[in-house]
Amino acid sequence: MPASAPASDQPVHPVDERLPARRLVPAALQHIAAMYAGVVAPPLIIGPACGLDARDQTYLIAASLLVAGAATLLQTLGLGRFAGNRLPFVNAASSAGIGPMLAIADQSHGTHRLPTILGAVLVAGAFCLLAGPFFGRLMRFFPHQVIGVVITLIGVTLIPVPVQWARGGSATTAGFNSPSNLALAAFTLVVIVAMQRFFTGFLKQIALLLGMLVGTLAAIPLGRVDTHAFSTAAAVAVPTPFRFGVPEFQPAAIVSMALVMLVLMTESSAGMLAVGEICDRPVDRATITRGLRTDGVATLVGSLFGSCATSAFAQNVGVVSLTRVRSRYVVASAGAVLVVLGLFPKLGTAVSLVPMPVLGGAGIVLFGTIAVGGIRSLVKIDLDDAPNIVIIAVSLAVGLIPLAAPEVHDAHGVLVTPGIYHDFPSWAQTILNSGISAGALTAVLLNLVFNHLGARRMVAVR
Repeated sequence: MPASAPASDQPVHPVDERLPARRLVPAALQHIAAMYAGVVAPPLIIGPACGLDARDQTYLIAASLLVAGAATLLQTLGLGRFAGNRLPFVNAASSAGIGPMLAIADQSHGTHRLPTILGAVLVAGAFCLLAGPFFGRLMRFFPHQVIGVVITLIGVTLIPVPVQWARGGSATTAGFNSPSNLALAAFTLVVIVAMQRFFTGFLKQIALLLGMLVGTLAAIPLGRVDTHAFSTAAAVAVPTPFRFGVPEFQPAAIVSMALVMLVLMTESSAGMLAVGEICDRPVDRATITRGLRTDGVATLVGSLFGSCATSAFAQNVGVVSLTRVRSRYVVASAGAVLVVLGLFPKLGTAVSLVPMPVLGGAGIVLFGTIAVGGIRSLVKIDLDDAPNIVIIAVSLAVGLIPLAAPEVHDAHGVLVTPGIYHDFPSWAQTILNSGISAGALTAVLLNLVFNHLGARRMVAVR
C-alpha cells in the first residue's frame, strides 16, 4: 500500500485557511462594519442611565470595543482545550442585557448604579464558566429540526434591527423615518445585490463592504454623515480595571443578570451551530463548551473594565454566510482591529461615520442570509413527517410571537402599547421576549416529546 501523504499535503479546511493580506484585510473590515453599531449600543445606552459624563462615556465605549476584540481573538484562535471554538465567530457585548441593566440602574442610587451592574455581570460571567460544560452535553437534543428552527429565528427575529437602522437608528434622531433615510437604505441594498449579481471572485466576496462604502459616499451630499463624534473623540483611551468603582453585589441584580446569561448562552450555542453549518464543520459538545467558556471569561474579565455580558454576534454569522469567506483568521484579524479601536477612540469613531440607513440596507441582506441558512438546514429532514412539521411550525410560531406583538413606545420613550409578555414576571420576560431563546427552548422540548420520551415508551412496550 502506498504511504499516506504527509500532513503538509493534506487539504486545509476553509475555516483554517490563512488568506493573503489583500483578501484578509477587506474581509475583516466587513466584519467590523457589520458589528460596530451593535458593539457600541450597550455603553451608549447604559452610560447616560448611570449618569456618566462624556469622558467616562468614551472610556465605557473603549472598554466594550477592547473586550470584544480580545474575546473574538480568544474565540477564533483558542486557548488549548479550555476556551475558543476556533470558528469564524465574533463575540461582543450583547444588547440582550440592556433592559435588565437599565432596571438595575433605576433601582440603584448615584455612583452605585454602574458598580452594581458590573457586579451582577461579573457573577453572570462566573455562572457561564461553571454552566458551560452542561450546555455542551445537550448537543444530542439539537438535531436538524432544532438547529434549522434556531438559525431561521436568528435571522427572522433580528430583521427589526436593520429596519430600525434604515429609519435612522432612534425615534429621537432628526429625520427619523424620513423618505431620504429609507431611500439611502434601499440604495445601499440595491448596490449590494447588484454587486452580488455582476461581480465575481474577490470583488463579490467584499460586496458588503463596497456597498456600505458607496452608500456612505452617497450620504455625504444628503448631510447624513456626522463627523462630530470623530472630531471630538480622544486620541488615546486605555481602559483600566475598576475605573468605574469596585463591583457591588446585590442579590436581585445578580439573579436578573444570571437569567440574561442563560438566554445569551442559548443564543451563543445557536450561533455556533449556525456557523458550523455554514462552514461545513459540525459543532460538537467540546466546541460548544469551549465557546461558552470564552463567553464566561470575556464577561467576567470584561466587567472589571466596564463591559457588559458577552455573547455571539448574529450579524457576523450573516457576513460569513453571504461572503462564503470562512477563515477564522479573518475574524481574528477583525478582533485585533477591535482591540486597536478600543485603545484609540479616534479610529473607532471613524468607523461610526457609516450612517445608520446605510447599515440598515446592509443589515437586511445579512439577517436575511442567516434565515436562508436555517432553511438550508431544514430541507435536510423529512418535511412530510408529521412530528417534524409540528416541531418546526410551533417553534417558529412561538419564536415570532415577540415580533408580532412587541412593545411600542412614542418618540419620548413613553410606552404606548405593551408587549404580549408585559405583565409576566421579569424572569419570564427575559426568556420569552427573546424570540431566539423562546423558539429554541420550544424546539428542544418538542423534540424531546416526539423523538425521545415517546420513542423510549415505544421501545418499552415492544
